[in-house]
Amino acid sequence: AFSVSPGNERAAKRAREVVATKTIGGKRSKHDDLNAKRRAATQESLREMARKQKKSRRNLLAVKAQLAQAGLSISEQVFWLISGGVGLVLGLGAFFALGMNPIAGVIGAFVGLFGLPRWILGMLVKGRQKKFVTQLADGLDIIVRGVKSGLPLNQCLRIVASESPEPLRTEFQMVVDGQAMGVQLDQNMQRLYDRMPLPEVNFFNIVLIIQQKTGGNLSESLGNLSLVLRSRKLLREKVSALSAEAKASAMIIGSLPFIVMVLVYFVRPDYMMLLFTTPQGKLILVGAAIMMSSGIMIMRSMINFRI
Repeated sequence: AFSVSPGNERAAKRAREVVATKTIGGKRSKHDDLNAKRRAATQESLREMARKQKKSRRNLLAVKAQLAQAGLSISEQVFWLISGGVGLVLGLGAFFALGMNPIAGVIGAFVGLFGLPRWILGMLVKGRQKKFVTQLADGLDIIVRGVKSGLPLNQCLRIVASESPEPLRTEFQMVVDGQAMGVQLDQNMQRLYDRMPLPEVNFFNIVLIIQQKTGGNLSESLGNLSLVLRSRKLLREKVSALSAEAKASAMIIGSLPFIVMVLVYFVRPDYMMLLFTTPQGKLILVGAAIMMSSGIMIMRSMINFRI
């Protein structure tokens, strides 16, 4: 007679149960069917989100979308009026500063109308998105603690909208307002992604939509996502610290020709003005501008790391 330990007996019993549930009359069990349905629903949700994001990504560079991403309350018409005023000022300034040169006036007007305002708007968008990413992990922690304590997801979102700093407060308040008006969760999350087109927001949307479609432990999923976001932030800061020397060198190299030109102008203004008054000098300036622009773009691509 062989003696069987209690642990081995329990393991054998569990194996028999697994085999019995998997093959009942040669058919798949209900557990397998449920898992297959969950996988199909998850894949369909991911495909639908990918289609919506691909469609909305075409409009992310529009002025109206950038104004919403920057958190500005002005309309697109007001923005173009401001850009027109800046273009007029820069065009007239360049026209009179360079001896009533019409080419300089046109270039100044073009930069003022399409260059400088859009650049400032892009800086505002990036700054707001950076703040949002920094605060999103803390907001997820609030949701995790609320879900673990038994609060529904809607109430947790209201807590984030009322207790968080800007811009997280405003974005989550829009989500809460959308839910109060009866907007579905997937549409609400898509609107959040349109206002904040970030990978972190995309991760958050996927977790919520999959949990809504298939169920699961929401607090555990959001807790893992919070850890991922904090790890991405730590890696991003590490890369920024490692590339700080290269960025400083690129700024010095890029600004050195302009500094030398200004210093030479103060020492010998007639020598420097030949570049602006003679055809050969203007041709040299055009070639220098093209080479400087290409050099700056190459240096930027070398030191710009995306995570």
